[in-house]
Amino acid sequence: MAAENRRLCRFECRFQHDREDENDYHSRSDRQTHSNAMRKNRTNPLTLLLGFALAAPISTARAQQEPTNAIILAPMEVIEPGAAKEAYYEGEGSGATRTDTPQREVPQSVRVLPQQMLADVGAMRLDDSLDYASGVSRQNDFGGAWDNLAIRGFTGHEDAGLGLLRNGFPSNRGFNAPRDMANVERIEFLKGPSAALYGNSEPGGTVNIVTKKPQFKAAHTVDAFAGSNDFYRAALDTTGPLGERLAYRLNVAVEDKDSFRDYVDSKRQLVAPALTWVLSDRTVLSYDGEYLRREAPFDHGIVAVNGKVDAVPRENYFGDPNDGDTEQENHTHQLTLEHELSERWRGRLGLAHKRSTLEGTASDVKPFVDVTGDSVTLRRRYRDFDSDDLTVQGELQGRLELGGMRHTVLIGAEAYRYRLDMFIRQLNNSMRIDNIRGKPVYTTLASGVGAVVRDRREEQDNVAVFAQDEVGLTERWKLLAGLRYDRYEQEIGNRLNGSTVEQEQSAVSPRAGLTYLIDRQWSWYATAGKSFRPNSGVDANGNAFDPEEGRTLETGLKFESADKRLGATLAVFQIDKENVLTGSDPNGVYSIAAGKARSRGVELDLAGQLTPELRVSASYAYVDAEVTKDEGGAVDWWTGQVVNLEGKPLSNVPRHSASLFAMWEAPLADGGAWGLGGGATYVGKRSGNYIDSFSLPSYTTVQLSSYWRIDRHWRLSLNVRNLFDREYIANSYDRSWLRPGEPRTVTLGAQYKF
Repeated sequence: MAAENRRLCRFECRFQHDREDENDYHSRSDRQTHSNAMRKNRTNPLTLLLGFALAAPISTARAQQEPTNAIILAPMEVIEPGAAKEAYYEGEGSGATRTDTPQREVPQSVRVLPQQMLADVGAMRLDDSLDYASGVSRQNDFGGAWDNLAIRGFTGHEDAGLGLLRNGFPSNRGFNAPRDMANVERIEFLKGPSAALYGNSEPGGTVNIVTKKPQFKAAHTVDAFAGSNDFYRAALDTTGPLGERLAYRLNVAVEDKDSFRDYVDSKRQLVAPALTWVLSDRTVLSYDGEYLRREAPFDHGIVAVNGKVDAVPRENYFGDPNDGDTEQENHTHQLTLEHELSERWRGRLGLAHKRSTLEGTASDVKPFVDVTGDSVTLRRRYRDFDSDDLTVQGELQGRLELGGMRHTVLIGAEAYRYRLDMFIRQLNNSMRIDNIRGKPVYTTLASGVGAVVRDRREEQDNVAVFAQDEVGLTERWKLLAGLRYDRYEQEIGNRLNGSTVEQEQSAVSPRAGLTYLIDRQWSWYATAGKSFRPNSGVDANGNAFDPEEGRTLETGLKFESADKRLGATLAVFQIDKENVLTGSDPNGVYSIAAGKARSRGVELDLAGQLTPELRVSASYAYVDAEVTKDEGGAVDWWTGQVVNLEGKPLSNVPRHSASLFAMWEAPLADGGAWGLGGGATYVGKRSGNYIDSFSLPSYTTVQLSSYWRIDRHWRLSLNVRNLFDREYIANSYDRSWLRPGEPRTVTLGAQYKF
């Protein structure tokens, strides 16, 4: 069995990049001799193909670089559950190109947070990781019910959010519960436009979440956590073979927690099965599923009084304590078939289906209401949202030589069908809350079901084709060129008045980038690209919006240490975007087009192993994001006056932000080890809403992290967030919806591996 495990450890098939180091390359005849030897002696494809990544872009680690046109199959390091790689930097391929191109050669800024980084900072939600990638800022999280973030100042519409991928499949259409990290292997922040590969997306960037894959070596981990505010969590990660050609992985997490917020507690359950099945020595079928359920009250946070964001205690709840929970369920299924056509070509077919539901009653302070006294009035809303998303992908990747230059070619097609049903019933003036600066007093004013304010069905159908070519112009100059054509149909039906709005749109999304390898460690790159994104919803006249269009220019420097354990990227960018939506009417029935917006900035990311004992992550971003042209229609709902947005900053986007995290580790006897680390996060002053009528102050928080690996079975951890108990506002939608940051929290964890 041990020999079989060693053989199966080599189960991931990777395309080997055919590039030569300028100071270390063979002659053409030597390269051909080596290539022939590799073909003759290569391991059986059965064992090498076993680890094809489930539904992920064709992106894997680079083995030793051997300049050949053949597809060379390289060994894969098996990672046991709970045993993360001890590094913060991954210089291997990522979703930025859907190939195995090393990050140093990708003409794009990419920040990958590997499993070790996520474990050290104690990330249990996607939100816990956002401080460690430059240029990323938190946005309105819809009462705590979803992930919402901006990259380089831009985020999506409230019904869709930023472009999030899961193993290369679109994952953020519809309303999704906040992502759980129990089954996440790594998070890839792909800066800049990705529309040339992935279609509708934000020009600021895209996030690709890569899940854990089945292994053919049995390993099991059980985690238990307890912490502040009655936080309790248990998780299981188990993997192993079910036969010679079938392996499984199962991640399960159960969580129950209260909150520093009054009347706000939550429960969540995650079940994520995955299978890898080797159909033949050239074909692998993979399945990745996920069921996520969340139950929690809808919580829009606190209110500003006379524009002051610290006027009320952060624990005060501005909802009806009797409303109960809002329930969310996400069902995700991803199926991938990958086939090695020859030594130079391989194909991939993928199918993904996701259904999301959100249902419940919740009360909140009506937005766009200026709070000046010691009382607020609530509205009660019943929401019933249901979305269904089906995506089909197909692609072909190969290596070839043309004109004396090496090419990595990717061609593919994608189609999706998306349906969203939204029903909202609203009762105004349902409750009054008095004494909001002290201990709130809740008084019911009205009861009943209220009136229907939204009953809408939206349908989107999209078909796309794309192509990409990565060309080795010389040993040092690398060119990337990509193009995608999308054609989509959108239909929005209003059941309240029986109206239907239809539109057909098409978009061409090009991308071109150039990389110059200065030496073995430094490279320079420049890139330009376009992006588009269909806009959901309608304007005040019931008309659909034209899609958003973005244009990006970016250049930068990249560094990778000789041992490939430390990397850094310095990027300078400018993004221009048209048909931007911002704000909505008080009832959320229609949206408002701001016109054009621009984001300019500088980003720096550094991560990796400084010494054998010390690993570090550091980031800084300067982002200047503002509206550059106002098409009219934006209204200050406090005064009823039309507001000119030109020159207004985009909300929740700080000009300056930075983070630093470091972990020192030392070995102990009997295979044990201890680690002690921590870091600080700085978020600068931000505009609190789209009309810039108030600001959110800057803040700095400090975190401590530590662990003790007693032996190869047991590991204990202790994390303290917001060590100095700093009060701050994490994000806002308006003066009546401010999300206070968590106070000091302590979490103790225990892990057992067997």
